[in-house]
Amino acid sequence: MRTAVYNSIIPENSLKPVNRFAPGLPAFHFGVFFVILMATLTAWGADWSVAEQQLARKIASVAGPGTVALTVENHSSLGRRDSDVVQNGLRAALEQSGIHFVKPEQAVASVTITLSENVSSYVWVAQIRQSAAESTVVMVSVPRSGRTSSVHDSMPITLHKMLLWSQNDPILDVLILEENGSPTRIAVLSAENVSFYRSQGGKWQAEQVQAIAHTKPWPLDMRGRLLLNKDRILDAYLPAVICRGVGTPTFNCRESDDPWPMIPVSLIGSATVFPSAGSSSGPSAAVSQVAAFFAPTRNFFTGVLTPAIGKFSNVPKFYSSAFVPRDRYTLWLFTATDGRVHMLDGMSDQASKLDWGSDMATVRTACGAGWQVLPVSSAPDGSDMVRAYEFPDRDPVAVSPAVDMPGAVSALWTESKGDSAMAIVNNRETGSYEAYRLAVACSQ
Repeated sequence: MRTAVYNSIIPENSLKPVNRFAPGLPAFHFGVFFVILMATLTAWGADWSVAEQQLARKIASVAGPGTVALTVENHSSLGRRDSDVVQNGLRAALEQSGIHFVKPEQAVASVTITLSENVSSYVWVAQIRQSAAESTVVMVSVPRSGRTSSVHDSMPITLHKMLLWSQNDPILDVLILEENGSPTRIAVLSAENVSFYRSQGGKWQAEQVQAIAHTKPWPLDMRGRLLLNKDRILDAYLPAVICRGVGTPTFNCRESDDPWPMIPVSLIGSATVFPSAGSSSGPSAAVSQVAAFFAPTRNFFTGVLTPAIGKFSNVPKFYSSAFVPRDRYTLWLFTATDGRVHMLDGMSDQASKLDWGSDMATVRTACGAGWQVLPVSSAPDGSDMVRAYEFPDRDPVAVSPAVDMPGAVSALWTESKGDSAMAIVNNRETGSYEAYRLAVACSQ
């Protein structure tokens, strides 16, 4: 998942051991306190706000109202997206308790909050120091199973990843232009150009490079996408810039605030549910194009949609979207900057705190229900993983084992044919940027 600069709430932190014992705190008392907390908090769901308020009250009861130097460290498998949401919630809850944040030299107390975990729960430990000799520890826990998704026992789908391209400079998107059993010609979108390559003798050979003209500096956490339009001409979408006719003599880039299409052209119109889904209702509602406006100096979409989804012309700011055709409507999903996945059916907006990251894509296949959503989530080692889900209703059901990625996923786009997705990954071992095709195979 991407490392956000402006609103950094993207999962990518690694799991590390943490010492939960403060100096001078008897292990016996600490253990008793932990057991009591676990017993009283078992009924909680994974709603961070409950734990945030609980921990804030415990801290305030020790430190009292006043000035505090606050440090929050994430030593759990929570990704940056969730950990920053938690941190913001804790700050707000502490401020409501009469605590004000200042620099260490101006503070009457220092508070270090460690986001930790055990096998069953996330454990948040706060160490409060009011003097060199006085230290108090308080904590809360949140069951990790609070909002986990159910899993098919048989796992009817398998995801296959194929390394397509690798380079040292950041990649925004890769689009397969030609293939014969395997890709034979691709376009690679980077911040300053679009490069074309053709496979010859099992190796990619450079074919053409077109520079992207822009007058304003790019955002630090940049995003971009390559899309075939209805005339099968390639367009490139970048922050406040659109390039038309990519790869042709009429190639032209111009400043534009036009919205980005959310759905590949190949998926527009037909939305038949495959017979293997067990549906007797026949074709589902036809999928219509929805476009969204991208914030020109940020790394997310503003939430303004065109056309509207039912009665919603605005949704919360979001990083990516996916959709699932239904019998009479299309269910839309948005990974919002508030840390939640918003589900819109045209009449209501249901916010769900799924353990997903900022990127996801829809694929249309001959497997299962015919439509799957591929979200990114964090793996325990700090890298990312992708798994296929289906939506019998509003609760997602995992229908494939997870595919581990070699680092943080910075983008995940549905490919032009609609039956696979392109994942852009920053390899944590080599530092290079890699593009992987994620293809769906029916296991049964």
